[in-house]
Amino acid sequence: METETLAGQADLLVRQVTHWTPARWSGRGDAVYALVQRLADAAAAAEGQPRRPVPRLADTVLADQVRVIVADLLAIAPTGAVADALAADIRSTRLAL
Repeated sequence: METETLAGQADLLVRQVTHWTPARWSGRGDAVYALVQRLADAAAAAEGQPRRPVPRLADTVLADQVRVIVADLLAIAPTGAVADALAADIRSTRLAL
């Protein structure tokens, strides 16, 4: 159930931003990139791996980065508490956009 919430929140974010133009991203990309990094850090922690910086690419590919990292997280099957916290983080980022 928790991973559905994580997947669902990620899907809502991706659908919200995937069609944005570079002009629409103006001033918003840093928030989504920071989220991508937090998701990647959580995936690394769940796998017992060191944290690594996520490449900062163009804003228009941030939705793809969210998709990939959330798919990695779901494959790892994080605990319910971790999945809930990440879903809440995605939701708050999405609402702030």
